[in-house]
Amino acid sequence: MSADLRRRLAGARDRRGSRTVQSVTVPLWVHVIKDGALGAPDAAVKQQVAALNAAYGGKVGGADTGFRFDLKGITHTANAQWFRDPVAYEEPMKRKLRTGGPETLNLYLAQLSQLVLGYATYPYWYKEEPQLDGVVIDWRSMPGGPLANFNRGYTAVHEIGHWFGLLHTFENGCNEPGDFVADTPAEGSPGSGCPQRRDSCPAPGDDPIHNFMDYGYDRCMSEFTAGQAARMYEMWTTYRQSRL
Repeated sequence: MSADLRRRLAGARDRRGSRTVQSVTVPLWVHVIKDGALGAPDAAVKQQVAALNAAYGGKVGGADTGFRFDLKGITHTANAQWFRDPVAYEEPMKRKLRTGGPETLNLYLAQLSQLVLGYATYPYWYKEEPQLDGVVIDWRSMPGGPLANFNRGYTAVHEIGHWFGLLHTFENGCNEPGDFVADTPAEGSPGSGCPQRRDSCPAPGDDPIHNFMDYGYDRCMSEFTAGQAARMYEMWTTYRQSRL
């Protein structure tokens, strides 16, 4: 199954409300792909992990999802082809580098095109294609990176949300069931930039322009909702939680 097709597939059909936050620590392996001197430094990797824990812990706004990330290791691979086109070389790259089971997040750092900052697999794909499980992001989107407006590490936050089973807040536009989360108001189209307010659907509630699962500048992203946390946890226990 191609990466493009996987990115377009919809999620499981259910809507959940809030829940009592339960702590889950996710093992994390980061795979740094380089082309000569180009690529992510280890210091940026550690800053990225801190950004993940702050975002998923509600430290920058919104709900504490209960999820935390424990960096188990960093690998380094010099491969210009993988670095320049991780979509085309996704399968050999992941088959070579991926480690752990469904509960282990593998984050690959390479360089993508200007139109794509990252992509992820969904949890319910793991059984069919376990070796392709993981998240790929553009290394330039990490904290302090050179991508203007997208350099606080929130591309990884967004894509890992997909890895947990979240959809975009604008999924299905103004039509039910939206993103299958009850407390993210309907959104007619992706947000962009850094608007002060937006209301693109007739249903109650302004667009969730500050939600990590919308499209917007990093400085305007700040939250997950309790409903999103509940969906992530249900997906985790269904598809990713270790049975050992």
